[in-house]
Amino acid sequence: MQPLDTRIPAVLLRIDRNPFHHGTLGAVRSLGRAGVEVHLVADDRESPVRRSRHLHRMHAPPAPGASLAEVAAVLRRVARRLAGPAVLIPLDDASALAVSALYEELTDHFLLPRAPGDVAERVADKASLAQVCALAGVAHPTTLAPESAAEAAGAVDHLGSPAVAKWSRPWLLPRDAGLRSTTVIGTPHEAVALFERRAEAGSRLLLQAFVPGARDADWFVHGCAGQDGVVRGGGTGRKHRSWPRSAGLTVSGEWTANPSLWSAAAQVVAALEYRGIFDLDFRRDATTGDFHLIDFNPRPGAQFRLFADGTGTDVVRALHRDLTHRPNPAPEPLVGRTFVVENYAPLTALRTVSWPVQRTASPSGELAWHAADDPAPGAALRRLWRRHVLRRLREGVGRRSHRVLTALSIRARAHAPAVLPGTTNRERAVTDA
Repeated sequence: MQPLDTRIPAVLLRIDRNPFHHGTLGAVRSLGRAGVEVHLVADDRESPVRRSRHLHRMHAPPAPGASLAEVAAVLRRVARRLAGPAVLIPLDDASALAVSALYEELTDHFLLPRAPGDVAERVADKASLAQVCALAGVAHPTTLAPESAAEAAGAVDHLGSPAVAKWSRPWLLPRDAGLRSTTVIGTPHEAVALFERRAEAGSRLLLQAFVPGARDADWFVHGCAGQDGVVRGGGTGRKHRSWPRSAGLTVSGEWTANPSLWSAAAQVVAALEYRGIFDLDFRRDATTGDFHLIDFNPRPGAQFRLFADGTGTDVVRALHRDLTHRPNPAPEPLVGRTFVVENYAPLTALRTVSWPVQRTASPSGELAWHAADDPAPGAALRRLWRRHVLRRLREGVGRRSHRVLTALSIRARAHAPAVLPGTTNRERAVTDA
């Protein structure tokens, strides 16, 4: 097994505030287990990630909505605490776009893959993905960008029901606004309601044809395009379960060989001359058999550890080796390996995954949070997740109670006798009684 250059530390950057982002923990563990000093720039004070034994140090992140200059200042501050240059790996879209825009400014302190022009922004922005697919000759669902509420309603009529609503720049969505990056909708009214929140969302609303799929229609491809353009360290996988259903993160996935899909992903990467880690989402059309590219994420997918092969190589290790000029070993695929996010699918985790005790990749599978060599994050997750679920349940009960009380109040007023002008308070009390 080709070791990583442990003299070169890694800096992981995540601007998005998400304490339950299991991909962050996966990156910390992957590099830390290989002996690399791992620094995390993220707001993880409440996250189980901070308890990992493989994390060397945490650093304060940029403030929400920080400018590029502020992001650069934070990264320069982190670099001053390091003995030399470090491999910089963004873990969310906002971080990936900031690092791409700051490439020239950051190369004195960090090792980064070089991609031409604004390719990271082109693939992350859902509005331009259709053009990317046309360039690469890959199928993509029909996508409309309404300019008015009437066009939004008409788009659903044109595309058919259900349709898929997306925000073109999901990393701009305000936290706790109740807006999801992707939503399956069934009526023109739902499309109009979302369109009217476009200012709040911070980007354009896109309406997309729903690709009909049978069981296991959702697939994904992860990889790392090296400086030579060769894709390493990933594979093709099937999404068995997601949250939210049909439009969310992978809850349960399986490494499944699909040479034609791997070829399509390589086509897209080559057409763009993309460099670095990528996560592509595909959906297979049950009618035509075509694989439609749904999303191109210019950073590791949260479930990237599914593709840890028999040599221990995954996309973050492949990137570290590429940027430090270490050769990647010949791949040893572990087809059939599974990945389960246990806080979203606890029964699936217990039923399908044999909890690994070894430090290397297991052919059977991996859990997002639990690991025998690093148990503290899993234990913290269980405590925090219970608290999170109870809080959401209380909020849900509170909202439902408010709606019921409001409806009863409106109904009571509708049936109450009219009060004539000039009626005294005492007379009103008697009348209302």
